[in-house]
Amino acid sequence: MQDEGIYHVPVLLQEVIEGLQIIPSGIYVDCTFGGGGHSKKILEELNEQGKLIVFDQDEDAKKNLQSDERLIFVPHNFRHLQRFLRFHKIVKVNGILADLGVSSHQINVASRGFSTRFDAEMDMRMNQNEKNKAADILAKYSEEKLHKIFEKFGEVTNSKTLAKAIVEIRKTQSLNTINEFKNAIYPVVKGNPEKYFAQVFQALRIEVNDELNALKELLQQSVEVLEEGGRMVVITFHSLEDRIVKNFFRYGNFEEEQLNDLYGKSRSNELKIITKKPIIPSVRETKNNPRSRSSKLRIAEKRKVSEV
Repeated sequence: MQDEGIYHVPVLLQEVIEGLQIIPSGIYVDCTFGGGGHSKKILEELNEQGKLIVFDQDEDAKKNLQSDERLIFVPHNFRHLQRFLRFHKIVKVNGILADLGVSSHQINVASRGFSTRFDAEMDMRMNQNEKNKAADILAKYSEEKLHKIFEKFGEVTNSKTLAKAIVEIRKTQSLNTINEFKNAIYPVVKGNPEKYFAQVFQALRIEVNDELNALKELLQQSVEVLEEGGRMVVITFHSLEDRIVKNFFRYGNFEEEQLNDLYGKSRSNELKIITKKPIIPSVRETKNNPRSRSSKLRIAEKRKVSEV
């Protein structure tokens, strides 16, 4: 197993373990294995009967696996949670963890194209087997579609201007690499360039990996597979993810309101919120691991039938 401290420092580690309320003989899922830091701690809490299923669509994560009979690795996106639990003959689990951050490893390997700090191909695929890279989106998407991506996923202030510029620029020059792209759009950058590029890259990454739809699918399936009293622990890193998680935990849907059934009665939400406000990292943690700064942890629990 690689050193997870080098690959990726687990965020809010103790808070995650406390939030899961681990039953030693229980079955748990780590939806984003990454460097294996959270998983390692969960395994320490489990006895011989316990089981941990870990998902990660990034092939590099497989190198971090430790030899443990209680561990099952699923090399796929967590949006396929229920399908692969069934494949492994698991119907219900006691807890689910999803750390939605891009791993330090993915950011630090220049060739992956996640970071604005390096010059590399505009890739950004978490799953290297997927077809569309960020470069393909920049080359093929319509002006209207680009505008919507930058506005919705990056909250870029001048998203319309940016989309128009990209469509014009790509007629005469390549936008295949990070430096080509940054240099080409620099004239339309508004405000702090570093922040601006971070928002633009976030928007492209979310689109390439269909991150928000995958998260929604995971949350809906989590209610199905959790045992009564089981916990769902999610760490988000930007407001778009956090809003989705907050609304789903609160209302059982993504509409930001309580939905009613055909008879006008409120639909019962099978989850109850454990964290009224999100848990954020301590000053000490953000100092030791600056990438934890924007993280927020929310916890929900599957209601017992008597509580629904």
